[in-house]
Amino acid sequence: MENISIRRAVREDCTRLLELVQELAVFEKAPQEVTVTLDHFTESGFGSQPVWWAFVVTVNGRVEGFALYYIRYSTWKGQRLYLEDLIVTEEMRGKGLGKLLFDRLIEEVREKKFAGMVWQVLDWNEPAIKFYKKYDAAFDAGWVNCSIP
Repeated sequence: MENISIRRAVREDCTRLLELVQELAVFEKAPQEVTVTLDHFTESGFGSQPVWWAFVVTVNGRVEGFALYYIRYSTWKGQRLYLEDLIVTEEMRGKGLGKLLFDRLIEEVREKKFAGMVWQVLDWNEPAIKFYKKYDAAFDAGWVNCSIP
């Protein structure tokens, strides 16, 4: 591979990012769960009050992966980077692009002086779990995810 780069996402990336979100949803066996519109997604990241930020990895100028995050506040720890999604296209997996994105997130944590980074991983996603274990990630037991539609 050649011409690999990491950069901050820009408004013009949103269509491609949503394509990758859909690819992730298919991988996670829940494609019907993606209901966000392109307009809402774009406004949420690049409008007057953005609520998410992202880094993209490009190969020969094409976005092949991204890491999208927002700031979470913990009353115990303070501001923390919350990694919402990290995805690399299926054909580019195993080539180190995910590591480049994850390492860039760690740099962001340090640059912004966040109190750490948190994320979730599906318990059946063994490749992702193995990846995170390389970073000595802690896996919390005993927490149950909750949501209201």
